[in-house]
Amino acid sequence: MSDTRNGSQSGGFGRLITAMVTPFDAAGEVDYKQAQRLARALLASGSDGVVVCGTTGEAPTLSHDEKLGLFRAVKEAVGQDGHVLAGTSTYNTRESVETSREAQRAGVDGLLLTVPYYNRPTQEGIYRHFEAIAAAVDIPCVMYNIPSRTGRNMEPETVLRAAAIPNVAGIKEASGSCDAVARIVEDAGPEFRVWSGDDSMTLPFLSVGGYGVICTCSNIIGRQMKSIIEAYLAGRNAEAAATHRRLLPLMSALMTVAANPIPIKHAMNKVGFSVGGVRLPLWDLDEAASAKLMAEVSRHKIDLLVSV
Repeated sequence: MSDTRNGSQSGGFGRLITAMVTPFDAAGEVDYKQAQRLARALLASGSDGVVVCGTTGEAPTLSHDEKLGLFRAVKEAVGQDGHVLAGTSTYNTRESVETSREAQRAGVDGLLLTVPYYNRPTQEGIYRHFEAIAAAVDIPCVMYNIPSRTGRNMEPETVLRAAAIPNVAGIKEASGSCDAVARIVEDAGPEFRVWSGDDSMTLPFLSVGGYGVICTCSNIIGRQMKSIIEAYLAGRNAEAAATHRRLLPLMSALMTVAANPIPIKHAMNKVGFSVGGVRLPLWDLDEAASAKLMAEVSRHKIDLLVSV
């Protein structure tokens, strides 16, 4: 299977991409140096690349200048050792186009583009949104379907239509539907990638042809998430399934104790990698929720290197 799509590095993004958190300092300001340390630590613990300014990175609370600063800082830290995907889209297509252009100028390797939220566009509107952004840049674009947050599901027919756009390289699929992934994989062609957008659906999506995962829990257990993918691809299905089952309670806790990214940032601070708190309207875990989360975290090996 080729790792290029009309000359772009679509497959080159890798199978395990971490949706990295955004570190804040004690004053609640973006800590760019710590973001650089975290990006390097994530690559060292199994990630092939990172998403900057996604949901896990608290993008809705970041200013335009903070986002651009993070794009530049993280790409500078990562260099050629990994890929940086920038979260650049909102419910405003014109704004998304301009931010995407600026992200490209900042040197990122690709874009992660979320289905427009709140506006509740039609399937035609969703397609036109992605078409407009992709036409404005020369780097690969990965779409992101997460109906639980956006209020709109990007139907497989719309995904397949967008897959024909030359620099639309793939989709982060968080609808939870193996049927949808199977249809997309079957009909979009071998160079169009489907990454799971739900950590716990990584193995099920691989089983129907998915490519990998854009992952939250890999902020702390990257090597173990990578091992699921590698074992499955090597035909060691029982091993992949066993690792999946072992990690499933942690994946669940990181998504259900509170809204992402509250639990993952809390866990990272507790295990010794300081990423600061969350910005309002998010709020940190109370004592009971912290105890519940950390009881599960303590059962697992932590892959994140806390000293980089």
